[in-house]
Amino acid sequence: MPLTSVTKDAATLTLTLVADFPVPQRRLWEAWVDPQRLERFWGPPFAPATFTHHDFTVGGRAEYFLTGANGEKWSGSWKFTAIDPIDSFDACDGEDNAEDENMPASMKFTFESTSTGSRMTCVNQFSSVEAMEQTLPGMEAGLRAALPQLDDLLAEHPTHGED
Repeated sequence: MPLTSVTKDAATLTLTLVADFPVPQRRLWEAWVDPQRLERFWGPPFAPATFTHHDFTVGGRAEYFLTGANGEKWSGSWKFTAIDPIDSFDACDGEDNAEDENMPASMKFTFESTSTGSRMTCVNQFSSVEAMEQTLPGMEAGLRAALPQLDDLLAEHPTHGED
């Protein structure tokens, strides 16, 4: 299980996840850049993600949907607001999520090298305490279920240029 810590802070309206992986920082970064890899771990096993668009540039958008066990679909999107390869990227929730005001308003992903591989820190910013309280139980369970999938993906053989 790569998840190292989960910190909920009502004062700053944030949920911070820290996960460690036994792979180089570049390899962890590349998992987020490639939509085919991203959809292998974004979304828990019981609601896998399908990315229909992934323009990983500042001002670009990612569009996806999660599919539930009974075929129900939940759309989502991100608008990338900052990208610093291979160290970090920021994204705001897109208009596809506008009907769900409880979703995080923004996310910041930071990647760094460690003595055993690499670390990912994800800070989710919410718009209110109520939004956090409504969303956190399901979101945390989904992230806890999804992150082992990223660990499995990273355990596969690297492609040329990843390591």
